[in-house]
Amino acid sequence: MATVLADEAPPAARPRVRRSPLWWPVVAVPAAAAVVYTVLTRRLTGDLQYVLGALRLGGEAGYSPSEVFTHRPFFYRWFVALLDVPTFGGTIARETLIEAEGALIAAAAAFALYTALLRRVSGREAALTAGATGLLLVLAPRTDFLQPEWTAVVLTVLGIAAALGPARPWPAALLAALPLGLAVMMKYSTASTAAVGVLLVWAVDRGRAVRVALVAVPGAIALFGLSVLAGSHEWQWTEDMPQINKSALSRTGIDPSFILERSVDFLADRAVLSPVLLLLPGALLLILARVQGRLRRLELLLIALLIGVGALAVVVVQGNWFLYHAVQLTVVAAAMWGLAVGGARRSPPWCFGVVSLLFGALPVLYAEAPKGLQRPATVWALGLVALLAAVVDARVEARRRAAAKPGSRGVWPAALVALAGVVCLSGSIWPGSPHLVSHGKVGLTSATFLRNSETKKEDADRLRAQIPDGARVLYLAFGDTVYYVDHPAQCRYPIATFLQRSRFLDDVADLPSFKENADCVDHDPAPYAVLDWSWFRPGNVAPELQRRITATYDCPPASGRSKTVVCVRR
Repeated sequence: MATVLADEAPPAARPRVRRSPLWWPVVAVPAAAAVVYTVLTRRLTGDLQYVLGALRLGGEAGYSPSEVFTHRPFFYRWFVALLDVPTFGGTIARETLIEAEGALIAAAAAFALYTALLRRVSGREAALTAGATGLLLVLAPRTDFLQPEWTAVVLTVLGIAAALGPARPWPAALLAALPLGLAVMMKYSTASTAAVGVLLVWAVDRGRAVRVALVAVPGAIALFGLSVLAGSHEWQWTEDMPQINKSALSRTGIDPSFILERSVDFLADRAVLSPVLLLLPGALLLILARVQGRLRRLELLLIALLIGVGALAVVVVQGNWFLYHAVQLTVVAAAMWGLAVGGARRSPPWCFGVVSLLFGALPVLYAEAPKGLQRPATVWALGLVALLAAVVDARVEARRRAAAKPGSRGVWPAALVALAGVVCLSGSIWPGSPHLVSHGKVGLTSATFLRNSETKKEDADRLRAQIPDGARVLYLAFGDTVYYVDHPAQCRYPIATFLQRSRFLDDVADLPSFKENADCVDHDPAPYAVLDWSWFRPGNVAPELQRRITATYDCPPASGRSKTVVCVRR
């Protein structure tokens, strides 16, 4: 990748420079400390608790991950189920073990990428590119970590490594097909992430990219067919799941002005969570400034635009504007940052590095800023600062090249800039960093999320005390309540997602999955039900469903802080 971009002889042709053996702790020790801190303190987000709760309680009801509905596809359900196998102890211990497993998987993907890149770029470029990619995956915001989109990125990184690593192209394509096909299977919309991987391979080796696409596409189709054969309900759920999304573009229609305005806000929100995204335009500028040939620069710029548009299009089509839907963009930004910094030949990008260092404090400072400053325009202005810093560094590099000045010696300058990258990538993990951002406003910080989690656990303990040990439960409550209450479910729909969606969409009641889910209410009903009056609202769901719930369970009214109650079968 970077040898094609370099403006001088490849690394093997340059004179060997004595390297200090002491430089690497400058980067490795802070990075390792950030990783350990993250694994021990981050905790899982509500979406992961939803999936884990459904799989655990559905398993106790006698259903395998192939047969439990979680609003996630077959292969992702099995991925999370396998992560849960070696866990033990209480909630914190089990979540910490899952966090550690996810960190190890991301580190393995980064190491595979590093090994593959060494065949094509210098050691410094390979280390910074793969290191920044892996560190962003490990230090991802809680809302990203282990989500289907995050998992698809990890698999795509493995696919890129497989495509570029082996010497022979066809065996490399065959090796890359499996991780790229699995990336598609994580959520189906994650096909865009696999496509990003193919585009990045194209930027390095067109022939390999074509081979990978020719093998990976039928491979993904075969994996989908396998999931349909292995799960009796997989095809039904594949048809029904898109119908319960009231925000999908297929339901709302296309409004170009809204999409444009919302996209501007969305990208700003995403950049607050992951400031490295603000560095992406500057990183691309530094890379393109080293490229020889106008057509080659145009080709790389077009690839970058395709990646950006494709990644954002998936967010638009889903219509929920959840920040984790764009995690692939942040990983691309981290990789491009590493390539831009590692590929500097004559002068490290000091201005770009200083901005990277300062952006490490951005999430915490932004969360503490007055509400008047918390707006997309502020974030975009900071992005402009990063781009201007890259312009300055690119001009310095160009002048040094024109004057035929030799490149910087040693690795200390690159190590210091790399340390700035570690600080930048660590910005999202601190207690004061935002957990949720919407339209520029910080709605929740990480510390607040953790406090709320403790409150939810206390509420669940109160509910659990009202249910005999081992008693089965019908859950008419949100996923985190199911996760913390942790009593076995009675059917393959541990969380009443289809039933709850009839609050918003009348036609959901006609879906086969809704009818199966509704049968859980009064066909061999569980002796207890947990009802969240604020989330489920029996008076607003399908009228026939309301009648069946009322006829089967006696539910007390909501009282006190929590709106969740325990119902007893009549």
